[in-house]
Amino acid sequence: MFLDNDQCYRALRAHDARFDGRFFVGVGTTRIYCRPVCTVRAPKRENCRFFPSAAAAESQGFRPCLRCRPELAPGYAAVDANRRLARSAAGLIEDGSLTDSRLPDLAAVLGVTDRHLRRVFQEEFGVAPIEYAQTQRLLLAKRLLTDTALPVTEVAMASGFASLRRFNDLFRKRYRMTPGGLRRASGDAPVETLAFDLAYRPPYDWDAMLDFLARRAVGGVEAVEGRIYRRTVRAERDGKELQGWIEVAPSRRRAALRVVASASLALAIPSVLARVKHLFDLACHPEEISAALGALATRRPGLRLPGAMDGFEVAVRAILGQQVTVRAATAIAGRFAAAFGAPIATPHASLTTIFPSAHAVAALVPHEVAAAGIITARSRAIVELARAVHSGALRLDPSAPVEPTVAALDALPGVGPWTAQYIAMRALAWPDAFPHPDVAVLKAMAPAKPAEALAASESWRPWRAYAVLHLWKSLETTQ
Repeated sequence: MFLDNDQCYRALRAHDARFDGRFFVGVGTTRIYCRPVCTVRAPKRENCRFFPSAAAAESQGFRPCLRCRPELAPGYAAVDANRRLARSAAGLIEDGSLTDSRLPDLAAVLGVTDRHLRRVFQEEFGVAPIEYAQTQRLLLAKRLLTDTALPVTEVAMASGFASLRRFNDLFRKRYRMTPGGLRRASGDAPVETLAFDLAYRPPYDWDAMLDFLARRAVGGVEAVEGRIYRRTVRAERDGKELQGWIEVAPSRRRAALRVVASASLALAIPSVLARVKHLFDLACHPEEISAALGALATRRPGLRLPGAMDGFEVAVRAILGQQVTVRAATAIAGRFAAAFGAPIATPHASLTTIFPSAHAVAALVPHEVAAAGIITARSRAIVELARAVHSGALRLDPSAPVEPTVAALDALPGVGPWTAQYIAMRALAWPDAFPHPDVAVLKAMAPAKPAEALAASESWRPWRAYAVLHLWKSLETTQ
């Protein structure tokens, strides 16, 4: 659905990549049209015209911007396909995928040949995928050397280097110093843990985020203790499963969250940190969103959209939460995790269980799930969901395409509009998701019917998911 002009300008001001390709802006003073992610200074509102396509802008006499290149926007033929391919590859590399596999394996995941992937990657980033991965490894190693007490040998391995000699040589060549020269003592980080600061744009309503997560904390899997969030984590490296735990709290030194991870997750740190950023919505532009929501956001301008450490986990919990209170859903999720999850030993008494993986649940049959006290319809929905995720037919992460994924979720048995939109909010990090059948949303907005709430929500686009959080918070609801 095309956004109106005011909504488009809000997204333009935020340079929000989630709206790239959904509209274009023509600037009357220059007669140039751009993508919403263009890095030039945002033009004045009165000079902007918004179009649903590049063709519409050109038909009105606007010429394409040479900086942001509208032909590269999502949805634009082969050029766009190449760009999306390169960006997808970069995202996988940053998450450590080339640490676990070779370039042909990465190309196979993306459905192309390694030769084609090398070509489009070089065109987009100016370097080959291997060189890009090498830089990412060195930057991670630099961070581990600076911020943790992990031994240099383990830093090399955690960063994806198979050879300590190769690591030392490349580090010296690139940074003109040895890893040992950069190494510094870390008084607040024992060898058993790794600590990082992840920055955000203030304000950040940490209390509201903790309250949201605490109400939904699954026993054994996660816990909120004081002002700290903790949970167990599953990750993969070289085809092997890694298990550990993380804790997250506000940094004492700057606008950042302090993330402490067990050393058992060292080999998967890029992926773990990416998931933490998603869970705590660290890419948010709070000032732009608050301006768009107006009076609704006045009391809590730093409210963030809780994401997910694991999209499958959030989806399962959304199904379990259908037509019941949050407290009841959380209790059921605890039974589900205890029955089908994996035990883990941690230094925290509250963390004992790894939430079940899609692989494990896909091997079950509905009556086995129902034995954990889950009604038959939801048991069937959970198993079908797990099989779709495990087979690769359904992806539940922020890089998944929103509309096809929501449609695929809606088509699963037992997954309706509320569930699909809630999963889009959290697993897909879609800022304009709006579960309008939600009882608490209807109560806070006070219309009689879901259709009226949906119509009234138009003024909050393109950040309706944030509006939902403010509505829930306004009632101090348990939803």
